[in-house]
Amino acid sequence: MDSQLIDRILSSVEKPARYMGGELNMTQKTDAELRFALAFPDVYEIGMSHLGSRILYHILNARENTICERVFAPWPDMERALRENGVPLFTLETKRPLADCDVIGFSLLYEMCYTNILTMLELSGLPFRSKERDGSMPLIVGGGPCACNPEPLAPFVDAFLIGDGEELIEEFTDAALKAKQQGWDKLTLLRSIAQIPGIYVPSFYEPVYDEAGRFQRMAVIEPGAPHRITRRVVKDLEHAPYIGKPIVPYMSIVHDRIALELFRGCTRGCRFCQAGFLYRPYREKSIETIDRQCRDLCCSTGYDEISLSSLSTSDYSQLNQLIDTLHQWTEGEKVSLSLPSLRVDNFSPELMERINSVRKSGLTFAPEAGSQRMRDVINKNVTEEQLLHTVNVAFTEGWTRIKLYFMIGLPTETIEDVIAIDELGQKVVDAFYQNKEKPRGKGVEVSLSAAAFVPKPFTPFQWFGQDTMEMLHQKHRALKGNVHSRKLSVSYHGAQTSFLEAVFARGDRRLCAVMEKAREFGLRFDGWEDCFDFDKWMEAFEACGLDPAFYANRHREFDEVFPWDHLDYGVKKEFFIEECKRAYAAQTTPNCREQCSHCGAACYKGGICVEKRENMV
Repeated sequence: MDSQLIDRILSSVEKPARYMGGELNMTQKTDAELRFALAFPDVYEIGMSHLGSRILYHILNARENTICERVFAPWPDMERALRENGVPLFTLETKRPLADCDVIGFSLLYEMCYTNILTMLELSGLPFRSKERDGSMPLIVGGGPCACNPEPLAPFVDAFLIGDGEELIEEFTDAALKAKQQGWDKLTLLRSIAQIPGIYVPSFYEPVYDEAGRFQRMAVIEPGAPHRITRRVVKDLEHAPYIGKPIVPYMSIVHDRIALELFRGCTRGCRFCQAGFLYRPYREKSIETIDRQCRDLCCSTGYDEISLSSLSTSDYSQLNQLIDTLHQWTEGEKVSLSLPSLRVDNFSPELMERINSVRKSGLTFAPEAGSQRMRDVINKNVTEEQLLHTVNVAFTEGWTRIKLYFMIGLPTETIEDVIAIDELGQKVVDAFYQNKEKPRGKGVEVSLSAAAFVPKPFTPFQWFGQDTMEMLHQKHRALKGNVHSRKLSVSYHGAQTSFLEAVFARGDRRLCAVMEKAREFGLRFDGWEDCFDFDKWMEAFEACGLDPAFYANRHREFDEVFPWDHLDYGVKKEFFIEECKRAYAAQTTPNCREQCSHCGAACYKGGICVEKRENMV
C-alpha cells in the first residue's frame, strides 16, 4: 500500500496511534506462508487491553510458518478517511489490506460490537455473508465468550472456535495452512476443520422453526458434521502459553499495565454470571509460575504496575503467600500490584494490610443486589454483615473511597429490592462515621453503580425474560430518588443498550438481516453512547419484520429448545434448570469448594466430575 497516502490519512485523524503499529515488542514478519489477522471489533484502546488476543498473538507469531497481525475497528473519523481515499482497512504490522490475509479471526466479547464486524468487512471489500465469499477470500472465524451463542452471526462467519483459544488455535491453523499448501477449495477446508473438536461450521447446519417462529432444532445438512460441538478446555494452565513479550502501546489504553491471569474458572456459581459457568472447571497457576511470569513481563515492557486478574482474584488459594512472594522484589523496584475482582466474604485484614503496603486507592466490591433475599436469588452468598465488616476493615486501614456494583432487573426483583441498594450504600456511609479508627480529616465517598441485568446463555437465568425498558426506567427513578446523602452517588447504565444486548445474546440467525439493515443505516460502535441510535435500531427490526421483545423480554419454558443447545460447554442443562428453580425459591447453592453440585464439569481440583466426562479430564 502507498505509505505516503497512509501517512496523510493518519495525520488527518484524531488518534493516529490507533493505526500506526510499530510499538515495542510488535512482531513483524514478511516470509511466512499463512497470513492470520487478529481482528478486534472495537477501538485500539479496548482491543489492546484484551488478554486473550494478546495470548493468541504470541502463539501464532511463535510459529515459523504463520504471520499474525492486528486490526481494530476504525473510529468514524478513520472510517471516513479510508472511504474518501479509497484505501481498504489494513493491518497495523505491515499495512497489509485485510482482504489479502488468509484468515481473519474476530474476538467476540460484546454483543454491541457486532455491527463493527460488518463495518470491518465492508471496509475490506469483503461480502458480509459466508456463502458469498469463495476460496480466494479470507476465511472468517470467530471466538470468545459471545461464541457460546453464535447464531446471530452464523450467516457471516465461516467457523466458530468454541472454548479456550490456546487449546484450539494451532490445530485450526495447521488445517488452514494445509489447505493453502494443497490448494483446497473452501468447502474442502470447512469439511476438514469441522472434524476438529471445538470448531463449529454454521453453514453445515440449518435452524428449524415452528409456526409461531420459535426455534425447534438445529438440523445437520452436511454429512459427517458433528451433531454436537464440544468446547475445548486448557486442562493445564500452569504450562499453557501466556502473553510472552506484550506489545507496549504508544498511547494510553484501558488497562495500561501488565495483566496476568492467576486462574481460570470460578467455583462460586453466581446465577447471573455467564463467565462463571463458561470457564469451568477451576484451574490455577502456581506461585512460582506467576512470580516468574510477572518478572519477565516487567523486564520486557517497563511497566510499573501488575494487575493480578481473574474472575474473583481473592479466591486464589494462596493469595497471601503470592503477594508476599511478589513483594520481595516489587517493593524495591517500585512496582505496584492491583487486585481487581475482590470478594467481600474473603477479603481479610491480612490481605488488606498486604495491599495497603503497596498501593492505596479506591476499593471496589460487587454485592450485586441490595437485599439479602435478592442476593440469595442470584446465589451471591454474601451477607450485609460481611460487607460492613469488610468496609470497616478498609476504613481502619485508611481507605475512604468505596465503589459498589449492583444489578437491577434481576429475576423476582421488586421496587423494595431496588431501594435496598440505596439503603445498603447509606449503611456503608454510616459505618465510616461510626468507625473510631477511620482516617482523621477525611470524608468518605461511596459510589453505587447499577447495570441492567441481561439474561445470557449457559446460565440458570437463560429462561428469564429481561425487564421491559419501562420497568427498568421505573427502577432507575426509584434508585435515584432514594439517595439522601451527599456522600453517596448513584450511576446506572442505559436500558436501551441492555435491551439490545439481551436481544443478540439470546437471538437466532434471523437477526443477521437486522444487522445488515442496521449497517445500511450507518450504525456501528453501538456500545458507545455518542454513536448509539436506538430509534434506527427499531427501524431496522421493523423493516425485517422481527419483534426484538420476542428475544429479550419473553420468558422461556424449561422444555424450550435454545438456538445454542447444539453446543456443549460442559455444564448440563438439567443443572441450570435446577439452579433456576432454586433461584425462584431464593435457595442458595454451596460454593464448589464446599460441596459438589454435579454440574457436569470437572471438579476444581482437577479430578473427575460425577459424570466422568472424558473431554474434561
